[in-house]
Amino acid sequence: MTASAPSRHQRWRRQLALRTQHARSAQMLTAEGRLRRVVGLTLEAEGCEAPLGARCLVDAADGTELDTEVVGFADERLLLMPVTEMHGVLPNARVRPCSRAGGLPVGEALLGRVIGADGMPLDGAGPLHAESHAALKREPINPMARKPIDTPLDTGVCAINALLTVGRGQRIGLFAGSGVGKSTLLGMMTRYTDADVVVVGLIGERGREVKEFVEQTLGHEGRERAVIVAAPADAPPLKRLRGAQYATAIAEWFRDRGQRVLLLMDSLTRYAQAQREIALAIGEPPATKGYPPSVFAMLPALVERAGNDAQGRGSITAFYTVLTEGDDHRHDPIADAARAILDGHIVLSRDLAEAGHYPAIDIEASISRVMPAVVAKDQMRAAQRFRQVYSAYRQRQDLIAVGAYQKGSDHQVDLAIALYPRLQRFLQQEVDEPVELQAAQERLESITAEIKA
Repeated sequence: MTASAPSRHQRWRRQLALRTQHARSAQMLTAEGRLRRVVGLTLEAEGCEAPLGARCLVDAADGTELDTEVVGFADERLLLMPVTEMHGVLPNARVRPCSRAGGLPVGEALLGRVIGADGMPLDGAGPLHAESHAALKREPINPMARKPIDTPLDTGVCAINALLTVGRGQRIGLFAGSGVGKSTLLGMMTRYTDADVVVVGLIGERGREVKEFVEQTLGHEGRERAVIVAAPADAPPLKRLRGAQYATAIAEWFRDRGQRVLLLMDSLTRYAQAQREIALAIGEPPATKGYPPSVFAMLPALVERAGNDAQGRGSITAFYTVLTEGDDHRHDPIADAARAILDGHIVLSRDLAEAGHYPAIDIEASISRVMPAVVAKDQMRAAQRFRQVYSAYRQRQDLIAVGAYQKGSDHQVDLAIALYPRLQRFLQQEVDEPVELQAAQERLESITAEIKA
């Protein structure tokens, strides 16, 4: 026996410690407690032990059980948060910690279905016959083992394909206020993006918008290869939190089988707000404009699960919408955090939307950080030249509108005035007319050829 090999006594002690740990865990999950206090959405239980994230069932007055999760501790009391709507809870109600089932359903059976954050179908199309289940959280991929992003992704949107080219496995933010065409743009990418599977997470949206997105925006064609996870605005914060994690877990299942997945999360802001509600309810102090520190820790934990896998076969290309208050994406804490952890951002402008310019993408404020790695240098130069001419017009738009600009003052502005109608037509696109990646690049080259001339 070598000096480094464990002795028989050491192995025996290790096995004893494991048996003791397992016995204590079983005892923790079988001990019952009592409900002592309810404050807002937080329930305080006493007399039982359970780890963070454990499931606890609380007896209700009508004989049913309220499903809760352990979200914190206060001295000897467990802090619980309901997963479903809280009703019928009585003082001193029985609280029973219990082990979780084997995760939530994933697999091919989910394609074309609309499901809730608890894995239950919402579309009335019968039960799910899923072949496997997955946990809401998993270990992240080693960053050194990830395949680099080196392949462009065709989204079907001309402005994105030509000027903000997205790479397969990229995580990108869609910054927008309300009513500027965010859902319409998501629907276009859902139908036209070159992907095997599309997973849509509708987190914190109005119930009416969920139905409209599925039936109108997504349509029958887009729904056939899509999985929609819905956790509407009236769902408890813990359920909204789980909805985003569940959508990501479904995307991971398809990626692990070598498929190219498009993950659309609407929205990352609602996910952050759900965590803020939970954190503030259990006493975590607000740090940045009302958001506790745990919010900014959970955002990268969710986002980093997307991307390419370690084998280079499957990928998750993710678009996360970020709602900006008052259309100000520069001073919103969630928008700032998202810009730092994502691989680029696309900004939708209210001014463009009000002028009937769709999709209302603000090219000047948007960027794709992986574009230099997935396109040729000629296209990068063409995109930069397009931006320069377009920006030259936008910067002097007010002077041009009132006739104060004198022709000949600036050659670049003169060129921009002559080409601006064509630049506008290039950036605009009908909802039902996809533009493939190659076609978008050819259109861009045609315009930049005139600029050079």
